Amino acid sequence: MRSIIIASGLFFAASAYAQLPKEELVKLLAEQDVRQSATGDYKSLVYLEQSEKDKADVVRELIIYRRDADDKLVLLFTKPKSEEGKGYLRLDKNLWLYDPNVGKWERTTERERIGGTNSRRQDFDESRLAIEFDPELVGEEKLGKFDTLHLKLTVKEGIDVAYPIIELWLDKATHNLLKRQEFALSGRLARTSYYPKWQKIFSESKKADVWFPGEIRIFDEIEKSNKTMIIFKSVDLSPLDANLFTKAWLESKSR
Repeated sequence: MRSIIIASGLFFAASAYAQLPKEELVKLLAEQDVRQSATGDYKSLVYLEQSEKDKADVVRELIIYRRDADDKLVLLFTKPKSEEGKGYLRLDKNLWLYDPNVGKWERTTERERIGGTNSRRQDFDESRLAIEFDPELVGEEKLGKFDTLHLKLTVKEGIDVAYPIIELWLDKATHNLLKRQEFALSGRLARTSYYPKWQKIFSESKKADVWFPGEIRIFDEIEKSNKTMIIFKSVDLSPLDANLFTKAWLESKSR
């Protein structure tokens, strides 16, 4: 899989994919959303490794709690000690940050760097590509040893996202996402992410498999020396307590 990370040259080919109507492209995006949706609850233990120039690498540990049916999300940091009890809560389309050191909540934006890393809320949340973006096909390309579909997505009017323009490279054989690039409105490239591993687990509530990335490698395209590796160590789809998705619950974890 290392060939994904060491990106090779691009190769365009003519085929039936070049004639895909927009409805089919939307279906491709919706497929990404459905594959990663648990419909019930979702819990995952995640390691974050941040690398920056002239600084020692920092490893953080956090737990993701999701309730996709209600669009609820909690990110709770458990390591290192300086980050323990810090967390994020998404309610009613608002993302809140709780800092136990000062005991205060702060409303943040979709551009918030989670835990000071290059990651964003979207890297841990359910996928909403078909809801938030309009797609167009750039072409078929060779990415390492993979034949891919290269899509360009533009955010729909009135929707708040971290980056308004996204480009995706999907494996033609499996439709797994292999590479993602995110751009500012000016067209400046901000982040490049690679997805070298995908895993799946059967969901009883969904009666189907839920796919999740085993690993994401994020490269900051503005501060070139900065990079983040996200490793999803475990996933559990058992039901969660409803009180978990509240400010009171998150505050209690730091007492």
